[in-house]
Amino acid sequence: MAATPTWDPGQYLRHSRHRARPFADLLAQVPELPADPARIADLGCGPGNVTVQLAVRWPTARITGYDNSADMLARSEEYAGPTAGGGRLDFAHADLTDWTPAGTYDLITSNAALQWVPGHLESLPGWLDALAPGGTFAFQVPHNTDAPLHVLLRELASSPRWKGLLGDSPRPADSVHDPLVYLDLLERAGCRADVWETTYMQQLGGPDPVLDWAKGTALRPVLTALADDPEATDGFLVAYRDLLREAYPARPYGTVLPFRRLFAVARKEA
Repeated sequence: MAATPTWDPGQYLRHSRHRARPFADLLAQVPELPADPARIADLGCGPGNVTVQLAVRWPTARITGYDNSADMLARSEEYAGPTAGGGRLDFAHADLTDWTPAGTYDLITSNAALQWVPGHLESLPGWLDALAPGGTFAFQVPHNTDAPLHVLLRELASSPRWKGLLGDSPRPADSVHDPLVYLDLLERAGCRADVWETTYMQQLGGPDPVLDWAKGTALRPVLTALADDPEATDGFLVAYRDLLREAYPARPYGTVLPFRRLFAVARKEA
């Protein structure tokens, strides 16, 4: 991929309800942790709004959210500090392409982040090794690069008008693997794994809501590449907006964005 995208916490949080729901669904499948207080790592914590769900579920835990975006980490600081149950929530800078666990964790989790980490399969065995006996690794990622949202973005970015400016900026179609790939890796590593997919029929409101959604995530590499050229940015957004309007027509009750996500919960042998 191109250079690391810059992130806009405010834009990302515009659809916070839809973005937070999959993490809640993921945590609902995480079993009891082996220690109390537990030690938990949240990889790719973003603005911290979903990391606080960990403190609600495990109020005595020592939780650290990791992210490589200074803007996201600055936003997350509002949640940092002691938790209601006597635990603690902290945030720290880390790049998941080379993050190495410091010590042992009872839970390592990640919410919609691994799709931005090329070669993340190679990192998983080391992360699993850092789990305490009976500990859990749990993550969810979008698994919809075959959806119009992404197909149209890649096609537009690779068209003659934009190829020279954008190169391979959009997230590639193979950034997330088949569910069986994850299941096989996790089971072979000595975990009992549960892997599944869910498609959320997200009902979005407001003008051009799918474009607004994409500005928070899928469009970040493009917006980063065009950051110094406002005219080109506007031109690309208009062209992409028109494609999205046709692919995701407005309905009387809103615009529906079907969004498929892949989930995995792997418990290490006790």
